[in-house]
Amino acid sequence: MGPLENVRDKLRRSDNLRNSLAGAGAGCVASIVTCPLDVVKTKLQNQGRYDAGHYRGTFSTLKRIWAENGLRGWYRGLGPTIFGYLPTWAIYFTVYDYLKQELPLKIGDSQPLVHMISAMGAGAVSSTATNPLWVIKTRFMTQSSATSYHYNNTLHAFKTIWVEEGIHGFYKGLVPSLFGLLHVAVQFPLYEQLKIYLKPEDGNLPTSSILVASATSKMAASVATYPHEVIRTRLQNQTARPFRYAGIRHTITTIYLEEGWSAFYKGMPTNLLRTIPASALTILTYEVIARGLADL
Repeated sequence: MGPLENVRDKLRRSDNLRNSLAGAGAGCVASIVTCPLDVVKTKLQNQGRYDAGHYRGTFSTLKRIWAENGLRGWYRGLGPTIFGYLPTWAIYFTVYDYLKQELPLKIGDSQPLVHMISAMGAGAVSSTATNPLWVIKTRFMTQSSATSYHYNNTLHAFKTIWVEEGIHGFYKGLVPSLFGLLHVAVQFPLYEQLKIYLKPEDGNLPTSSILVASATSKMAASVATYPHEVIRTRLQNQTARPFRYAGIRHTITTIYLEEGWSAFYKGMPTNLLRTIPASALTILTYEVIARGLADL
């Protein structure tokens, strides 16, 4: 048996390997397509009342980034984003599918509960494992002449954060990220239920139904849990002492007093423009790749 046949044999026999490859490929495709909107969203989230940058809306910000930095500005942070999505989705789908199989044996066959716990467990593992890359991604996307940091590339960012901030620098914003597990606790159970609802009598779910289910579930989850993203972005971007925000509670209080409740939803329209097609593309690509690998 040749090397190619060995790979095919492993793919046929290993659900986890197929899930990992499909999740990694899906995350990579989605991150490339939607990176410009991710940059805009992150800049809007990070913009406080007293910040020098004045970004106003999705398309105005896209125009300003293009005028100042060109195409490169739209794709700033794509490197750590891809490096982050590859392991994130690989870990996520692998753990999610594993828990979906194992949990019914322990807690009974309650599908909504199984899907919710599976989604939160997978999210916790993937978020903790890849948080350093999301810190770097956030800083790249908000980096400008006004920031106290300047990174040349992902490796330089790793070295600089390690030297200047230590291990704690890589895990800024992790707690809000874990609060964000409520996002997947809403999204994936709803996605699974919508797939059941939309499945035709012949049992073959069409592509259009997958897109509707993924986009609808992502929109509902994004609106319900969005404030944690603003809090996470603000905490991840703190490098120069004294820090403006001293923990989650202080961040919430400061944002509310300085900017009002609307600040917790900065960038949400951009986020919906980004995450809905990104989620649909991610899950659709995942399903296509997974089916293709299974048929090898």
